Amino acid sequence: MATFTYFALNGFLLGLWLVHIPTVEQRTGIDHAELGRLLLLLGLGAFVGMRIGGKVTDRVGVKLVVPVGGVLCSLSALLPGLAVGQWTLGAALLIFGLGNGLMDVSMNAHAVVVERHYKRPVMSAFHATWSLGGVAAALTGARTLSWELSPATTLGAAAVLGVVVSIVAAKALLNEKDKQHVQVTGKRKVPRRIWVMAVLAGLVMLSEGAANDWSVLHLQDILDASPEIAALAYGAFATTMTIGRLLADRITAKAGSVAVLRWGSAIGAAGIATAALSPWIWLALVGWAIAGAGLSGTVPQLFSAAGHAEPGAAAANVSRVAGLGYLGVLAGPGVIGWMTHVVPLNIAFLLPVAFCVVAAFSAGVLRTDPAEERVAA
Repeated sequence: MATFTYFALNGFLLGLWLVHIPTVEQRTGIDHAELGRLLLLLGLGAFVGMRIGGKVTDRVGVKLVVPVGGVLCSLSALLPGLAVGQWTLGAALLIFGLGNGLMDVSMNAHAVVVERHYKRPVMSAFHATWSLGGVAAALTGARTLSWELSPATTLGAAAVLGVVVSIVAAKALLNEKDKQHVQVTGKRKVPRRIWVMAVLAGLVMLSEGAANDWSVLHLQDILDASPEIAALAYGAFATTMTIGRLLADRITAKAGSVAVLRWGSAIGAAGIATAALSPWIWLALVGWAIAGAGLSGTVPQLFSAAGHAEPGAAAANVSRVAGLGYLGVLAGPGVIGWMTHVVPLNIAFLLPVAFCVVAAFSAGVLRTDPAEERVAA
């Protein structure tokens, strides 16, 4: 239950920022292209936070790092709401990314420990609560926007709530430092498939990032939806992702992780393409909902496979896959923002469609190969 709590909190904090992107963009006086460049700092901060967090978590244990990450992520979530220009927003997003990265990798490492004891797939269920946090954020954001509350007020309240929840839930975490940490001599070798999974995570998470960062603006700018209706684009994506992840563990147990990654990526591509090419608001919402359902089980398969590859370095391997995944989030907003100078925003969505297709054809990497050669980290 503590693990579920941290996943839900992280999804809520990030989701609440996402639904306030149009408001913050207007308040700071920046355009889509500049926003795309600033969002690179959020991904960069997350990448650095994950790389540091992975090493620290394996060394000192999840029981300490998870609540610290939760507190830092909660406090830093307020900062974008206080930004008044591009420089302050950039700094705020970098710090928020650091807190989010530390919390993300540590809570996923703890989820690997819980799944190992549970002895059947449960990773998708944890990620479902992350999506559930996003749904709650979308609904909360839609309501507070209709009340015309400032981003600082809403994000500030969320920060206080997050700090309290992080401290209270810490008591129920498992202390697995001795089992997680393995002393190694010399230069540790990393399975080649870890890096392949990391690249696929980058492609899939870029596709998720397209929905996270641009779906709300897509409905507003391309289909002329109101801010309240546009916020539901992310809500539709997060809702079906939650339902899909609640079902994904059972599907994985029967069909296998390869099938979940392959077919999920294919369905995700179809959903994003539908949303991008739709001339109607309702069909675009359906498209984002399909995309959420398809992509729902993909990232958990990659994280789980990385965490179980080497139990003594679970957090470090998760940080590699999640870190390169966030490089996708890092590159995605900037690339799509740049593409809006050349093509409309909806046409730019065809890039993540192509990446989902690549992930679908590469899903076989999740098959375990005991004889696999290793390469230096």
